[in-house]
Amino acid sequence: MIFKKTFSLAASITKFMILFIIISKSYADENTKKFYSNDAGIVSIMYHRFNENEYPSTNIQMDIFEEQIEIIRNNNLDFVNPSEFLRNFHEPKKEKKILITIDDGFSSFYENAWPYFKKNKIPFILFISTEPVGSKGYMTWEQIRDIEKEDFVFIGNHSHSHQYLLNLDHEGFIEDIEKSIKIFQKKIGYNPKYFSYPFGEYSLEQKLFIKEYFKIAFGQHSGVIDVNKDKFELPRFPINEEYGNLERFNFITKLKPLEYKQIYLEDSYILPSNNPPKLSIEFFHDQKNISDINCFSNEGNKWDKTKLNFENNRMFIKFRDKFTFRRGRINCSVKDEEGWRWFGLQFSVKN
Repeated sequence: MIFKKTFSLAASITKFMILFIIISKSYADENTKKFYSNDAGIVSIMYHRFNENEYPSTNIQMDIFEEQIEIIRNNNLDFVNPSEFLRNFHEPKKEKKILITIDDGFSSFYENAWPYFKKNKIPFILFISTEPVGSKGYMTWEQIRDIEKEDFVFIGNHSHSHQYLLNLDHEGFIEDIEKSIKIFQKKIGYNPKYFSYPFGEYSLEQKLFIKEYFKIAFGQHSGVIDVNKDKFELPRFPINEEYGNLERFNFITKLKPLEYKQIYLEDSYILPSNNPPKLSIEFFHDQKNISDINCFSNEGNKWDKTKLNFENNRMFIKFRDKFTFRRGRINCSVKDEEGWRWFGLQFSVKN
């Protein structure tokens, strides 16, 4: 019995040390590659449903969607092919582009939006959760294979169950993702390179697991992608009936990335013991107007200006209150001679 307890303790310590080494190495590797690039950036836009009026929080009307596409064209912006985006991720972009992503695989996308995408050959990533495929309101595997054969269409993994994955223990999380991988391999012949976290929620432990099986992963926090962003915490602007008006959409397409060297945050999954979290952001020495940054956050379930302290090229955030269940956010921006620069973070808050 003593031997078993000793062995179990040793195994736990070993597991912790391995995780610590992986995390430390991950941060070190990413940090050595970072430099101020003045990247023009990629604006990633997220859609869900099309012409489903009963779901305004995830729906967009097709006539509004088509006007949004016209805004992109009128602003002389091109769509980036996801394959090119992934292949050239670590090269600074001289011209800003738009990356379109669509989550969940609702049948309203196939029926209402797909003909428009196909006619105009607009590249996009379609993120699929494998469990609901074929059920009411969702695309079938036959429909998914029908669009996947086009060279401008890319399929992404969106988990199996589309549950709040943070509600699962780690074994349950692994089981969910591995099940989705097996189903993708069976139904389309491969596991996608792209992943998006359901509801944009994940812990550091889950993120490290996703890095083992995918090339890139997206959240649901706002921001502009640049060469220095974490490939497994990429931002997207959600577009729906409430946040899809044409004035806001035009503003989003003109945003530039607010680059930074490093985020100091223990975990974006906030437990009662670290709520509010300690957060600071290190910028590059040759960046301008850092002290002019303004941030707004929603701790205490109320959006307000965030208190900031600057020391050299580092910004320290002082939250006013605890974040409330289930999500917290902070958005930061600064305006310079080239326009507005923007980034945001999302926290998942344990009850």
